[in-house]
Amino acid sequence: MVCDHYEEMSRQAAQIVARQIQQKPDSVIGFATGSTPLGLYQELVRMYHNKEVSFERIQTFNLDEYVGLAKDHPQSYYRFMWDHLFGQVGIQESQIHFPSGIFQDAKQACEEYEIQLQRIGAIDLQILGIGANGHIGFNEPSDVFVMGTHIVQLTERTIEANARFFQDKSEVPRQAITMGIGNIMKARHILLLANDESKAEAVQSLFSGVVDPRVPASILQLHPNVSVLVTSEVAYLLKDLPFTRNIG
Repeated sequence: MVCDHYEEMSRQAAQIVARQIQQKPDSVIGFATGSTPLGLYQELVRMYHNKEVSFERIQTFNLDEYVGLAKDHPQSYYRFMWDHLFGQVGIQESQIHFPSGIFQDAKQACEEYEIQLQRIGAIDLQILGIGANGHIGFNEPSDVFVMGTHIVQLTERTIEANARFFQDKSEVPRQAITMGIGNIMKARHILLLANDESKAEAVQSLFSGVVDPRVPASILQLHPNVSVLVTSEVAYLLKDLPFTRNIG
């Protein structure tokens, strides 16, 4: 779906999330961080206070976390989610699942999150943003798709994009722990959001017919249930492409 502006995209996304929870109150929701879903989370907070949706029984799983940041660090993704959504809608810490950014053994940290993901079977609705280089979660362009939770070296392009959240670029962590492509593809429904013109080429990869690990989001073409919400700034490259396969 092409939305006229960011606020409309956020409202439409919130309706999809709320409908999922209304239909299945104990849904497992996969959340994303960054500036793109902020409007979605603000709308969900509004809906919660208006008693339009309850988060009492859901379980949450987040895509990723910076390596080296404790969950109470101001720029950690845990803190982001707590400040912008979880702490405002009555979600208890026992409902929240995150890969740990602080660990002594990287392999063990990844295995622990894999166990949590395997225990729930499949995420019901996974929210995704997309990087200008096509990354989803922190799955950066690569020669191969990495299926499971893993540690990734962030590209310079990603570090540059995320520097706006820090006082100085030098403070941006160089590594992250992230769900793998396989984890994301197991979700029953994927909701991808994009609202910046710099993401247009990456979004176009969803309709290219080519699956390439150098554009990680391109693998979403193989998923049977993907909803894409973009603003008009992003959609200019999609004018001649049909919105098919429940991508709309």
